[in-house]
Amino acid sequence: MRIAVVNDMSMAVNVLRQLIEASGHQVAWVAMSGADAVSQCESDLPDLILMDMIMPDMNGVETTRRIMASTPCPILVVTVSVSENASMVFEAMGAGALDAVSTPIVGADGMASGKDEFLVKLRRIEKLLNLATPSTSPSAETTVPVTPTLLAIGSSTGGPKAVAEIIKGLPLDFPAAIVIVQHVDMAFARGFAEWLDTQIPLEVKVVMDGDRLEHGNVYVASTNNHLICGVSGRLKYTEGYQDIVYRPSVDVFFNSLSENWKGNVLAVLLTGMGRDGAQGLLRLREKGVYTIAQDEASCAVYGMPRAAAEIGAAEIVLPLDKISQAIINQIKNLKQGRVV
Repeated sequence: MRIAVVNDMSMAVNVLRQLIEASGHQVAWVAMSGADAVSQCESDLPDLILMDMIMPDMNGVETTRRIMASTPCPILVVTVSVSENASMVFEAMGAGALDAVSTPIVGADGMASGKDEFLVKLRRIEKLLNLATPSTSPSAETTVPVTPTLLAIGSSTGGPKAVAEIIKGLPLDFPAAIVIVQHVDMAFARGFAEWLDTQIPLEVKVVMDGDRLEHGNVYVASTNNHLICGVSGRLKYTEGYQDIVYRPSVDVFFNSLSENWKGNVLAVLLTGMGRDGAQGLLRLREKGVYTIAQDEASCAVYGMPRAAAEIGAAEIVLPLDKISQAIINQIKNLKQGRVV
């Protein structure tokens, strides 16, 4: 990959340059400011941008927003501390950044702490950019009935902001449990849940192994293992599907619902790069589930919803600001025993 570095700290730039080149990639260019990054993208678009958050004049959030608006490009947030800058990180992800990782730091012994995590992110994004569609059929299990109504939401690039907007549009007495599978590393999954909890009126929880869903709660997948619905209707994590680059995978979760969930369910696929979730959404639709995909105009990246639309997995394609009402209307239809 040709990788650009946007960072105003020379030491950080040097460390990132060394790691990029040592991993077999090429440094496309370096920008010491957000404005310079926006300008360079217009003349030389790289395969990936490593974006710092804290910069003078224009921070990483605004720089990400401008690049995604004018010259869309995969962006990995690389900032001194993901946890300490969680609010900015999730704003950047809402604007279109793919993922985030703390900046590797060289210690007195000359070793870069955080190097391994950074390189894992690079490898994962490299695979993601290939847009490979893995086989994701969960193993068959005996199903048992469960009763709660479930709203399942899958999202990736730009997902945090889109998820928050949808849930804000739902009533406080929303008669369903909500499960969110967002492509987010476990290092800041809890931070994502805490941020989302400040944005919406419903209670947000990270999913714990064995959780049983309750109406009116929002559950966020929170590990690098895949989230699935077990035969008992409880949520659990699995270390399987090691070949799948998307973690946690929307396809894996949606497929497990098609196998094991016996209550009413609605499924929504939001903005994101790649094809994750499309096949799972199709399986749900074939089971009679009402499925929604976000439209191109309102997506930060029209990848996952596009894939769903192309294979007929989405019963309806809607702009982001129309999805909440469609969910409310369909919940009413389910309560009245009608499916439209």
